[in-house]
Amino acid sequence: MRFAPLAVSVSLAALAAACGANGQDAPAAGQAGTPLETRPANGANQQPAFAGQTRAPAVRTEAVLTHTVVASGLDHPWGLALLPDGRWLVTERSGSLRIIGADGAKGAPIAGLPRVDARGQGGLLDVAVGPTFGQDRLIYWSYSEPREGGNATSVARGRLSDDGARVENVQVIFRAMPTYDGDKHFGSALAFDRSGHIFITLGERSDRPMRPQAQDLASHMGKTIRVNLDGSVPQDNPFVGRQGALPEIWSLGHRNMQGVAIASNGDVWTVEHGTRGGDEINLDQAGKNYGWPDAAYGVEYAGGAINTGETQRAGTEQPVYYWDPVIAPGGMTFYDGAMFPGWRGNLLVAGLKEKHIARLVLENNWVVGEERLLTDLGERVRDVAVGPDGAVWAITDEANGKLVRLATR
Repeated sequence: MRFAPLAVSVSLAALAAACGANGQDAPAAGQAGTPLETRPANGANQQPAFAGQTRAPAVRTEAVLTHTVVASGLDHPWGLALLPDGRWLVTERSGSLRIIGADGAKGAPIAGLPRVDARGQGGLLDVAVGPTFGQDRLIYWSYSEPREGGNATSVARGRLSDDGARVENVQVIFRAMPTYDGDKHFGSALAFDRSGHIFITLGERSDRPMRPQAQDLASHMGKTIRVNLDGSVPQDNPFVGRQGALPEIWSLGHRNMQGVAIASNGDVWTVEHGTRGGDEINLDQAGKNYGWPDAAYGVEYAGGAINTGETQRAGTEQPVYYWDPVIAPGGMTFYDGAMFPGWRGNLLVAGLKEKHIARLVLENNWVVGEERLLTDLGERVRDVAVGPDGAVWAITDEANGKLVRLATR
């Protein structure tokens, strides 16, 4: 195991007045202080819709942080979920699901999972321990399912055997439609609320012919999905009964969401990839339209405007926060542990491109500070979770992927 100490000190963000956007309450005070991000934005002439929407002031933790590489040799791990006994479920994009102990003991691939289409960004994606695991041992996972004519994201569940060697009675509870022959933007993250629903985030499949489907209620592409644990449709979903709309849809207008987290008050938060600029944190609400591709920050990968270049459009929601340049966000979680009491209620966001965990300080649902954690590891951080003692755990999306624990020394 490798230990790397990181000494940090504390810096607090001061606040000044700001405006709201799209019907949201304005933050009581805006931000002052030196922004953490100082590089030029790709959308050089774009302005945020309200103060503090991007480039939050730098904050720093008053502690000495140490990261430990607990396990290595993982094949592009993607999803991370804590079992009640303190061990971790970890997916590998190529199709394996393993149990890894807090001591680094790495189990053999769990048998019984369906086949995945592991081309490009596809494969075995997120994993989640069901809210009734103590009674039924159900786990849930998302994956790019090979289908006739292409593939798409699906979600399955199954019983983890008592010895953890296999999943039994596998049932596919959701299949995103339409099927498409591509290898990008599958999403997909999973989260449970306290009312017996599972939220599933999906990408719009990236290619230009598919982009408009993020605005199409007859397609699951570019949507947040809300279903019951068995895959049935909750009757209070926002588009139930609307002609031409798929009833599983919770929200629309997303690009490629690979993170979702439920706050203690039940609010749903998602994070999605932008192009060159425009990674977004959204307070993801029922029936709302989050703009893609009609309104977005950043520019095309090849340069130039995205569609008409609008960053705001009537009828669409603004992100709570965006990055330009991007961090390429993976998974995210709310911090609720005991080890770092000053972090409680903060969002922790995995950063692939920038190889760190972004800690976002929230105040009344606005971002008022940002810190970069785990920067000395130097690897693409794919997912992040909180352990039983409050330590932060992460996996890295590398050919020699790692399970890492970040804690006080």
